[in-house]
Amino acid sequence: MIPIIGRLYREKGVTILLHSRSLVNKSVISILRTHRFARQIEGEELSIDETLPILEVLSGLDLGPCKIDLGRVVMAYRADDRGLSIPEFTAAVLADVTDGNKAASQGPRDVVLYGFGRIGRLVTRLLIEKTGSGNGLNLRAVVVRKGGADDLAKRASLLRRDSVHGQFNGTIKVDAGNNAIIANGNVIRFIYSDDPATIDYTEFGINNAILIDNTGKWRDRQGLEQHLRPGIAKVLLTAPGKGDVPNIVHGVNHLDVDLSEQIVSCASCTTNAIVPPLKAMDDEYGIVRGHVETVHSFTNDQNLLDNYHPADRRGRSAPFNLVLTETGAASAVAKAMPDFKAKITGNSIRVPTPDVSVAILNLQLEREVTKSEVLDYLRQVSLSGPLSRNLDYTAATDVVSSDFIGSRAASIVDANATIVDGDTAILYLWYDNEFGYSCQVVRTVQYISGIEYPTYPQLGAPDRADATSGSRA
Repeated sequence: MIPIIGRLYREKGVTILLHSRSLVNKSVISILRTHRFARQIEGEELSIDETLPILEVLSGLDLGPCKIDLGRVVMAYRADDRGLSIPEFTAAVLADVTDGNKAASQGPRDVVLYGFGRIGRLVTRLLIEKTGSGNGLNLRAVVVRKGGADDLAKRASLLRRDSVHGQFNGTIKVDAGNNAIIANGNVIRFIYSDDPATIDYTEFGINNAILIDNTGKWRDRQGLEQHLRPGIAKVLLTAPGKGDVPNIVHGVNHLDVDLSEQIVSCASCTTNAIVPPLKAMDDEYGIVRGHVETVHSFTNDQNLLDNYHPADRRGRSAPFNLVLTETGAASAVAKAMPDFKAKITGNSIRVPTPDVSVAILNLQLEREVTKSEVLDYLRQVSLSGPLSRNLDYTAATDVVSSDFIGSRAASIVDANATIVDGDTAILYLWYDNEFGYSCQVVRTVQYISGIEYPTYPQLGAPDRADATSGSRA
């Protein structure tokens, strides 16, 4: 299976999924675990005796760029009563993406990172992981301020090893002569500049690129427009945008964005964590009002030891204290869901952990519900439908924050912590505020660049892009 999955991805731009879980670049154990995951959907495990023959058929079809879900194909084949062979059935259900109907590749699309901090380096890892056939997102350059003579070597070291997320999966080499880092064969040019308005990206062979500003230095349209230099077509901010900058939460409002818009924001990690479950709960039960309290890992904008800080409490030692602070996530909900009428308040507690946070949503609903009703609904939302790529679900009784390091979902519903009493529902939502958010950023970039392909077969089911409780990108 592994060689077929790899060839389809590299040569045809086809991503193979199993019930929304990507099988690309996965190990034997991971693929077997994903087959076992099918129990949550079908009540029984899938067998490779069912999926391998379909893969073998796919390898011989004239496919265009798309995502193909083996779980959907198997379920549809089991339900089909026409007596077709596996090759006949597979060719029939994928007729929309084969031969003359196949989609043309929309890539490659150049990407530039402005800044190389926590989010910048994780986005780098994700973009390199997705290089595939070369028809997707292509990270061409990183813009930073020079930190010294050994700047490039130090940045390569930070990309190679991470205290939270572990070692980079692959090889990293430094090409000092060309100011470049070569990661898994991808040449990433480092451009040293203190002023975005002075850079001509076409001088580096970069054209029609999407620039991801992960510094947060500029958050309004006027500031971010400085990036619209020769070679840059769009700018995406990895922080809440101010003024009229659209705030995008992938899975909730990304389809509403005007693709001619040049400046967009991915909002904050907490906004991305709470908006998908808020959307789900409001759609099904209606929300009268709510409060979100986030228990959030400390970040680089806090002090290691007590020292001056523009914000009063954030000046106190981050690894030594619980620090009460504000969150803008509650007010940002209205930007992502303008039709949402309920009032949401919010606050935050920074805690001495390096990554993974939990958002506690206390919601008053328009009608009374039961705990089992809410959990069954949220479980189904996480498995199918437009939010399946963004919202995950765990029924494990022993999970703690470190279990969610590397989670690619925007947030994960903790079933056992959920409290429901009449018209009140309290949801506990885990989220990797670094990696999960970075995945949301990459999903948004894929969409606005036109290289986010639908999932087939489309048998009347909602589109579900590749997602996993470990691999939802």
